[in-house]
Amino acid sequence: MRYIAPSILSADFLHLEKDIELVNEYADIIHVDVMDGSFVPNISFGFPVAEAVARIARKPMDVHLMIVHPEKYVARFVKAGASMVSFHLEAVEAEGNDPAAILDEIRSLGARPGLVINPDIEVSRLFPYLDKVDYVLLMSVFAGFGGQKFIEETYERVRTLRAEAERRGLDLLIEVDGGVSVQNADALAEAGVNILVAGSAVFKAVDPASVIAGMRGQSM
Repeated sequence: MRYIAPSILSADFLHLEKDIELVNEYADIIHVDVMDGSFVPNISFGFPVAEAVARIARKPMDVHLMIVHPEKYVARFVKAGASMVSFHLEAVEAEGNDPAAILDEIRSLGARPGLVINPDIEVSRLFPYLDKVDYVLLMSVFAGFGGQKFIEETYERVRTLRAEAERRGLDLLIEVDGGVSVQNADALAEAGVNILVAGSAVFKAVDPASVIAGMRGQSM
């Protein structure tokens, strides 16, 4: 199954309800990028926006924490309505904290735990935690920077991760974020991706519904 997760970072914030309803009708997951201005250079939004989205969301809300010390905030994001919560492995390791403990906390709160890595982090660094996650998000651009091109090495990284999950008999969802489009959606799915995150490709399109269908490999 191929799930489409539009990122509301690219939505129209003057008409956010309209864009959330678009996801409700045509897509599968609402992707919420939380940036703190520390782990990444930009600042996005926090609990008030997540709570507002959750009030009208009919699809699961996937919160991607691009922040330092995610352990301080996971409970509040689950309370705000997140069904899925992921954080960057490298951010936690840099602070000397235990990723496994945070993943266990997310699950204990009733949400699906996920881990994220940037393109310069070896996929093998995820392996010790694969039995604790429901999904892994492989960034196909560097988190927090706009206007980047899709990194072609992502396909091989996906294949490496999928092969390890299959070797261990894990039902792992693989998510990719950054430069995802109709043009590369099929190749990503063939490599082993389950969840395609797309921002401007969806929300800046003339016909977002057709773009979402195209990313599914369907035609409108």
